[in-house]
Amino acid sequence: MHLAELTAPEQRVLGCLIEKRFTTPDQYPLSLNALRLACNQSTNRDPVTDYDESTLREAAERLYRYGLARLASGHQSRAIKYRHLAEEALGLTREQLAVLAVLLLRGPQTPGELKARSERMARLESLEEVDRVLEVLAERGYARRLERRPGQKEDRFEQLLGGASEELSATTPPQARPAAPPALEPDGTFAERLAALEAEVAALRAEVSALRGG
Repeated sequence: MHLAELTAPEQRVLGCLIEKRFTTPDQYPLSLNALRLACNQSTNRDPVTDYDESTLREAAERLYRYGLARLASGHQSRAIKYRHLAEEALGLTREQLAVLAVLLLRGPQTPGELKARSERMARLESLEEVDRVLEVLAERGYARRLERRPGQKEDRFEQLLGGASEELSATTPPQARPAAPPALEPDGTFAERLAALEAEVAALRAEVSALRGG
């Protein structure tokens, strides 16, 4: 699959997994309930959502199949937990991941906003450093600069993991639009990864059932 095909729930889950790994490491990896709370929190999110656990479980499992996330539950854990694999899958540094996460969670923003809002995850010392991060994200097809609207003084940037916004078609001629982000190459075949996921989930559910019965 191509990165530009990530759905809105998949984008929100990936952004939250990146964010919480850096901001609340003691509570990471995230259980499904913790992931739901992170995705639907009313601060630092735009738009604010109300995803249910079923939607987020499906999104997390698809990210697993894409090679962007994995199950992280131990055999003694009562809850299935998730962690991201964005460093390996996307080839990004902590600073680049932090900026990408903010774009995933809050939509298009200016470099100044990105600098302030990514500080909890990674410190970017200057706007020039933010610009360098954005250049890398743009070169790899993960983000792009938006055309300024009338009256706007600053450039804004948006992430492209779910495709470009409607502003792209309205402001940019087709020949000047960025190429689609690269296709992901998961580790192992789809069938093997899906079988492993289903087996692990079944084992965890059986263990939880046994614990409750006891």
